Amino acid sequence: MRPEEYIEQVIDIAVQAGSEIRNIYLNGSFDKEVKSDNTPVTSADIAAHDSITSALKALTPDIPVLSEEDADIPFSQREHWDRYWLVDPLDGTGEFIAGSGDFSVIIALVEHNRPIMGVVYAPMTEVCYYAIAGLGAYKRDEGSEVRIVSRQLSDSAEPPLKLAVSRRQDPQSVLKLFNQPKHCELIVLGGAALKSCLIAEGKADCYVRIGPTGEWDTGAAQIIIEEAGGQIMDLELQPLSYNERESLENPNFIVVGSPHLEWDEILINE
Repeated sequence: MRPEEYIEQVIDIAVQAGSEIRNIYLNGSFDKEVKSDNTPVTSADIAAHDSITSALKALTPDIPVLSEEDADIPFSQREHWDRYWLVDPLDGTGEFIAGSGDFSVIIALVEHNRPIMGVVYAPMTEVCYYAIAGLGAYKRDEGSEVRIVSRQLSDSAEPPLKLAVSRRQDPQSVLKLFNQPKHCELIVLGGAALKSCLIAEGKADCYVRIGPTGEWDTGAAQIIIEEAGGQIMDLELQPLSYNERESLENPNFIVVGSPHLEWDEILINE
């Protein structure tokens, strides 16, 4: 399977799921529950999950699908997967509930424990980001498509360092991680994947995520940011891994547009 042969179909699948999410969002009537991990799930999450998983299984019957809303698959089964789809049907459920509009559909193809294709689609703006390993990262918006690249800073001290942060995050909790917080400019946005894509297109330089996330939150974003010239790492500055352990929870991580900077000096080592 060559990912480039499937990218348009996968984008269509994301757009269709996004359309269902948008309709539920605009209607303003949805069911909401709290999952066992204390995170919210809505009827929009479930509708998007059903739409995406059924479409992917029809497109590639031999490739398993791992979705946030159906992730109870034992590692003893998953560890034999050479290739699989990794899906977050609605990244930013909290933003969906709050009515900010900053949420997205995420679909990644993972091969040998690394994402090789990713799509991030924002239903409310109809903006799509995608990437394929070795073929670059792209943004589609209002009928046009451009290749995107991250902003490459020439000096770690070059102000300001543009930090993407969540609306529901205390900015000080992020700034305290940096040695020179006064040289940081905050850019507020919603879902995790959209913040990563903001860095991929050069509109922000860094995003630090403290707190629980799943591998489905970062799979597509990782290949998009890497193909744009950036990187996702844990706070020990090591690459994230996929499907290599029982838990699907990510460590705290950082997304950077300029990997060559001395991030071990920019960040405070606690």
